[in-house]
Amino acid sequence: MENITYNEAVETDIADLVNLLSVLFSIEKDFNPDLAKQQKGLELLIKNNATTTIQVARNAAGKVIGMVTAQLVISTAQGAASAWIEDMVVDSSYRGLGIGKQLLEQILAWAKNKGATRAQLLVDIANTDALGYYEHLKWESTQLQARRVFL
Repeated sequence: MENITYNEAVETDIADLVNLLSVLFSIEKDFNPDLAKQQKGLELLIKNNATTTIQVARNAAGKVIGMVTAQLVISTAQGAASAWIEDMVVDSSYRGLGIGKQLLEQILAWAKNKGATRAQLLVDIANTDALGYYEHLKWESTQLQARRVFL
């Protein structure tokens, strides 16, 4: 296996990140790839790095081949910060190598370092591969169901 490195994304990674999000959003039924929106969202995440992060995996050539994002929110249930984990995706040619697990470990370490006591994520209910993956990694399902409204 080639040398994979992990670190925080920077602005010059945005093109690679947009490509990964296009793959992810083509799987998830609630979202559609929109390059301009994804670029703007990624820019906001990178600029607000006191409470957000994008952790990435890079191949030996430095190309981003995996990503995961996190944002801190205040949880009244926890009485502390909680991390919303989103946008977890690994390039299909690099799956099965432990890259996703390492990205999640990186993001959880970041969240814990920022004072978070819980992390949560949403999974498309039709994405059985992702559901099985998170179950394998011991992420617990909850009785909560996501709802949304556009403003």
